[in-house]
Amino acid sequence: MKFLATLDRIEGEIAVLLVRPDECIQIFWPTCALPEDAVEGAVLDISVQVSEAETEAAAERVQSLLDKLLGRETGQSDGETDG
Repeated sequence: MKFLATLDRIEGEIAVLLVRPDECIQIFWPTCALPEDAVEGAVLDISVQVSEAETEAAAERVQSLLDKLLGRETGQSDGETDG
């Protein structure tokens, strides 16, 4: 997904972006993540995509933490119990 947004204003460490063309939707964005040459009034070309590898890695981390919280051992199938 690609879209354009106008850098409407900067409030401290937060930039307020307005999604074009209607500029009705606001996005609050950290100023440290803006391009160095971005100034109020600049139009930004923004691209968003799903990272399959990062999504899978995050799911594995969450499952590992859940298993630890529930006292499960890694590699144990759902039907097995400790004993």
